[in-house]
Amino acid sequence: MSSKAESRRKSIGMTSGSLWKNIFLFSIPLMCSQILEVLFNLSDVAIVGKYAGYIPLGSVGSTTLLVSLFTGFLIGMGGGVNVRVAHKLGVGDAKGTEETVHTAALICLVAGLILCLICNIFAEPFLNILHTKSEFMDGAVLYFRIYALGLPALAIYNFGNGVLSASGETKLPLIYLSIAGVLNVLLNLFFVIQCNMAAGGVAIASVIAQYVSAILVVSHLCRRKDSCRLYFSRLRFHREAAKSVLMLGVPGGMQNAIFAIANLFVQTGVNSFDAVMVSGNSAAINADTLIFNIMTAFYTACASFMGQNMGAGNRERMIKSYRISLLYSFLAGAIFGGLLVVFGRQFLSLFASKPEVIEAGMERIKIMGFSYALSAFMDCTIAASRGIGKSIVPTIIVIMGSCVFRVIWVYTIFAYFGTIASLYLLYAFSWSITAIAEIIYFKVCFRKLRIAA
Repeated sequence: MSSKAESRRKSIGMTSGSLWKNIFLFSIPLMCSQILEVLFNLSDVAIVGKYAGYIPLGSVGSTTLLVSLFTGFLIGMGGGVNVRVAHKLGVGDAKGTEETVHTAALICLVAGLILCLICNIFAEPFLNILHTKSEFMDGAVLYFRIYALGLPALAIYNFGNGVLSASGETKLPLIYLSIAGVLNVLLNLFFVIQCNMAAGGVAIASVIAQYVSAILVVSHLCRRKDSCRLYFSRLRFHREAAKSVLMLGVPGGMQNAIFAIANLFVQTGVNSFDAVMVSGNSAAINADTLIFNIMTAFYTACASFMGQNMGAGNRERMIKSYRISLLYSFLAGAIFGGLLVVFGRQFLSLFASKPEVIEAGMERIKIMGFSYALSAFMDCTIAASRGIGKSIVPTIIVIMGSCVFRVIWVYTIFAYFGTIASLYLLYAFSWSITAIAEIIYFKVCFRKLRIAA
């Protein structure tokens, strides 16, 4: 009993207390965790760019969208675990929570292993689809294949992170990723500077760090004293739990993957410019990942708080959770986007030393810095829909608004103007259109949910 009481004391209250305070306190450690997770790939790009030259930088940067595609799917699966566990915790179903934890662990592990195999078999064809430049190809294939070996560990970490955040415990994932992140940077420096391994070296460093973070989170789950405890002997598929996790996790994973797929067409457009522009884009795109992951902390908070309060039957607290999370995420996008515009050259200098590459990167930053806040209306609303158990229709809306629309834009607007600015502007327009549709859908679903109650 004392262990459970201590666990509750360390957790953030989702069904009681100030939502403004609790959502913020919940999100800050999660935000730092998201940033550290991004730093795995970001530090790879930074160290390679500074110590190995712009060709290895372009090689690693050429894989960014593919890395986002597959890691995004696993992060989405973790989000599905988060919502399902939050529902069960909110309603006080200890047995359902335990079944969900053990089922989700297997599902996420299998997903990570399958994606690892796919990435290693099809690495070169994937990069050819992106029209990766020949001077980048060998390094890109090597980096991507090695990096993919860490996907099973990434899957397990995101499973554990989903379970812990559903229970209101976000500090431990931050601690574990801090340890792994420091190790990743040290190994990057060792492999690149001491061993002259360039792209392959930073990939190995990331894989090692990912397994360390996975081992740490699993070790903690195995020591817990509540219904979220993980027992290896109880790992099995429970039909209802598996159905719920897959119904929430797969669309969530697909949603993240869809953005990456849509961006493949954007990358194809970028690759139509010279190597300097490609390298500049590779450096600048790291800002996207960094800021999006800061904002994602509030989306996770939205889904978690709505999930638990739905289980507790508190409709008013659910809608307040959505509105507060939306405001926080909008402000995060606006503030960090503005800072990026002001300090863009300093940021880019972390990844490149050539002035022409930095100027090419600023072409992207000048547009994207003012656009990030718009994405909050889309992504936070999707998280809110997922929090009430709706994930299939929001995914379909994303496919139409962010994938199909972007493809059409690339082959019409960009094809007509042919400028890098006309390519980057598609983000703001696609986010706005998708956000409008997502908000309408959420309002309809939430109104029905209240009527049903």
